[in-house]
Amino acid sequence: MSVDALFQPFKIKNLTLPNRIVMAPMTRSFSPNGIPTSDVAGYYRRRAEGGVGLIVTEGTVIERPAARNDVNVPVFHGEALPQWKSVVDEVHAAGGLIAPQIWHVGSARGQGADWTPLGKVDSPSGFTLPGKAKYEPMTEEDVADTIAAFGKSARAARDVGFDAVEIHGAHGYLIDQFFWGGLNAREDRWGGPTIADRTRFGVEVVKAIREGVGDDLPVILRLSQWKQQDYAARIAETPDQLVEWLAPLSDAGVDVFHCSQRRFWEPEFEGSDLNFAGWTKKLIGKPTITVGSVGLDGEFIAAFGGEGSRPASLDGLIRRLENEEFDLVAVGRALLADPQWVNKIRDGRTSELQNFEREALATLS
Repeated sequence: MSVDALFQPFKIKNLTLPNRIVMAPMTRSFSPNGIPTSDVAGYYRRRAEGGVGLIVTEGTVIERPAARNDVNVPVFHGEALPQWKSVVDEVHAAGGLIAPQIWHVGSARGQGADWTPLGKVDSPSGFTLPGKAKYEPMTEEDVADTIAAFGKSARAARDVGFDAVEIHGAHGYLIDQFFWGGLNAREDRWGGPTIADRTRFGVEVVKAIREGVGDDLPVILRLSQWKQQDYAARIAETPDQLVEWLAPLSDAGVDVFHCSQRRFWEPEFEGSDLNFAGWTKKLIGKPTITVGSVGLDGEFIAAFGGEGSRPASLDGLIRRLENEEFDLVAVGRALLADPQWVNKIRDGRTSELQNFEREALATLS
């Protein structure tokens, strides 16, 4: 199939992307003590040179004691901000556009067996898994300070010169822990039996981000049904529940919904081939990004178990994009392995596409 649909410009507020390809946020852990290095700047610059329409950085955390669960995950406050400006300058010099993903891991533990939290853990109800309480629930003061910290990082993103901001509200991290009834058992205004009740924390974060960046900078929200704690978890079981979940977030200021799936081609609800991004665009009316094993024949969770992936056809993806089921396409591992992936796809150099191997996670190529 022709790849022309992938290379049409797309406008979000005052930002015009040169094509429909977004670099998906991927945790790299190459920022010692949370400070991104010149190697990190070079990593993002190479993707800009490679033709990516919009780069979304790895998750970078707000100013809360345990917002990250890895000391080499970058922060988005204090001494890190001048280094983030260097990243932005490098990407802009290469003609690219870039957004930080602003993050808080909540009660999601670190990867190592000997991991201990970097401070007081924030979570809605103190749960690490459904029914497994380990920490104290967030107080009203904790909640207010966390929302303010998101807003502060958003202002910093605008001041540093980023082109958009993405909020990480997916995959079982803090905002998603409030959405998910399995980890949110609160009976105050930050919890409740319905998704409309549990959306309130996310809504207030979006409002703080919107106030921080102003009216013109696009705000993207990444969401998922699945959680790292439970791949089969679901927030919305029906289209009506999807509206109940996402409409308040849209009203609060989200411009684009980044709809994470492990495999983008899987239908979200019975009776339709539409995926998560397709249903969200249909029901909410805002632009959406699809993501999940784009361009590769294996899904990314398996990569952490050592499995590699080979290049795969984009025909099904392009057909959906041409049908306007979604607007943008996020590419993760294919771009991690090969900074020139976009240019190769554009130029028809498919024989030059590279396999993804787990070893790629260990370098900033």
